[in-house]
Amino acid sequence: MINICLACDENYSKHAGVAIASVLANAEEDDKISFFILSDSLNDECKNKILQLKNIKDCEINFIEVDKALFKDYQNIKTHEYIPLCGYYRLKMATLLNNIDRVIYLDCDIVVNKSLKEFFNTDLTQNIIAGVSDINKRMLKKNPFYINTGVLLIDLMKIREQNIENDFLNWTIKNIETIKMGDQEIINEVLKGKIKLVDEKWNVQSSNFTNRSSYTSHPYIIHYVSRRKPWHFGSFSYPKRTYFKYLQLTPWALDDKEKSHWYLKNDIISMLKYIFHRPLFFLRPNFYKAFYYTYIRPY
Repeated sequence: MINICLACDENYSKHAGVAIASVLANAEEDDKISFFILSDSLNDECKNKILQLKNIKDCEINFIEVDKALFKDYQNIKTHEYIPLCGYYRLKMATLLNNIDRVIYLDCDIVVNKSLKEFFNTDLTQNIIAGVSDINKRMLKKNPFYINTGVLLIDLMKIREQNIENDFLNWTIKNIETIKMGDQEIINEVLKGKIKLVDEKWNVQSSNFTNRSSYTSHPYIIHYVSRRKPWHFGSFSYPKRTYFKYLQLTPWALDDKEKSHWYLKNDIISMLKYIFHRPLFFLRPNFYKAFYYTYIRPY
């Protein structure tokens, strides 16, 4: 069984649905998948729409009600306003999923283009988690094993055995005034030395066409890491069309009028805004590197 966990509120339920749809659409025939949705505020309408995703491929979908009081010590972290409280739910997955020993955690701003079986079966040896290096070069200079926590393979059994949830909390309380990167910083600091790096294809972090952690034309997972996501009209997210491809497999699918708005018009506005904000983009070497590896010599 491939166990996959996401955390969302009502506002992100549609995007969680897109992520789930992408997993199911690319699963191998013999993949057995069980999803765990952590939330404190999903209404029945949202749950019913997510359950309809079983029509893509039969799977288990479990809704785990989270008591926000468990995270009162994390509510005072002063970091980016777009990081919701549910982003910290991954810090207590070992407790919330107390019968699960291994799980893949996915943020909701991702799409999956490959069966997750290989990633789920990654040999962690003595490590506790596996992930992909973060796109932030400044953080990588400080810690070469600093990973992006939007896509994680986690050994929940080791977290329980080593009481790491308590370590997360103690480190947070001690450093709460200086935390800048939310739960990602907490995970990287507490688990330093217990993190396995995996191929960058498992979490291609993308802000725009030029700013990507990898220029591979075959990303196994695309992670839209910029503040403005594909569902924000006129965003620079790349490749945003992939998000909408999987959206069409969900109960939130666009009708013809909405397609016109979110496809052609959205692309035109995005391009014009990008040129306005970065008029000299064609002078940047990374633009030509991205173009070469994306369209001329895919890798």
